[in-house]
Amino acid sequence: MEQEILKPVTEKKRVKKEKPVLQESIYSLLPKDLEQWLKDNGEKSFRAKQIFDWLYVKRVGSFEEMSNLSKGLRDKLAASFALSTLSTLVKQESKDGTIKFLFQLQDGYSIETVLMRHDYGNSICVTTQVGCRIGCTFCASTLGGLKRHLLAGEIVEQVVKVQRQLDELDERVSSVVIMGIGEPFDNYDNMMQFLRIINHDQSLNIGARHITVSTSGIVPKIYKFADEELQINFAVSLHAPNQEARQKLMPIAKAYKLNELLDAVKYYTEKTGRRVSFEYGLMSGQNDSTDVANELADLIKDIKCHVNLIPINYVPERDYVRTSRSSIFAFERTLKDRGINVTIRREQGSDIAAACGQLRAQEREEETAH
Repeated sequence: MEQEILKPVTEKKRVKKEKPVLQESIYSLLPKDLEQWLKDNGEKSFRAKQIFDWLYVKRVGSFEEMSNLSKGLRDKLAASFALSTLSTLVKQESKDGTIKFLFQLQDGYSIETVLMRHDYGNSICVTTQVGCRIGCTFCASTLGGLKRHLLAGEIVEQVVKVQRQLDELDERVSSVVIMGIGEPFDNYDNMMQFLRIINHDQSLNIGARHITVSTSGIVPKIYKFADEELQINFAVSLHAPNQEARQKLMPIAKAYKLNELLDAVKYYTEKTGRRVSFEYGLMSGQNDSTDVANELADLIKDIKCHVNLIPINYVPERDYVRTSRSSIFAFERTLKDRGINVTIRREQGSDIAAACGQLRAQEREEETAH
């Protein structure tokens, strides 16, 4: 009988997966950056204006379409930059006109961008990170944690992609809110580059007062942002009127206490002369009673501010329940009676995956699983 020869068992070595190299997006550049690149590559700097016209006015889809540039320059641009870093995975359209996009990035990760239609124009909500590390307990964006920061061009291209959709209707983007997936101040430098690009008159030329940046409360960056002295609107996610309640909803409050946050907000309002918006998500039985509304009024009465009440969207992975309509109006009325400037955010996209990060959680479970 032939003896079976057993081969020794060897352990398989775990091969470390290399991160894909992200090609730089041409949308990451300001005109002065592109002028410098042209000079460094033996080209005339005035070509920058022509290229910006192709990118932001004609909104072409390839370098080859830039017909007033030489073939050599077009080849150099294609070798150095990506003109498209986002591809559309899912597009959901609500009966109210809201459109939610799930875009795939160069490395296979996905992000959300939302087009919202208002009486005063079209607004885009952009994402600044793949995932989020802040850990707010009511938010789908934090599911799976932070994967990476977005490059400035990846944020800019979200606006360009949506604007191309609006071009078919002869409409334009009128305002931008940086309130999508991620914490903008956690990706501060890329966020600031994005702001400078979309505000530039050779680019999308979106006015500073038509742009809003929101933060969960990274205190040092609030001081830094105040010192930029921009005319951009500023919002802070507050969601609770005391340290204990806020810490339960938003773990970032452990690192940056509520009193420290309010000191930074006061510095911002005094330095810029502009008011701050407090985003306040209403959650049934958590932070929506009239007693809590009075506590909130006491907290912010001396701050130049506006309160934006947000009835939260239900997220299956979270336990919070939407506040009743009667409680929303009672909360609003209490604040108004106390002299606080307050509005209720209009609900949009309720028939699609409206909550921030929800579409990504539904479609890309491998990214958002714990």
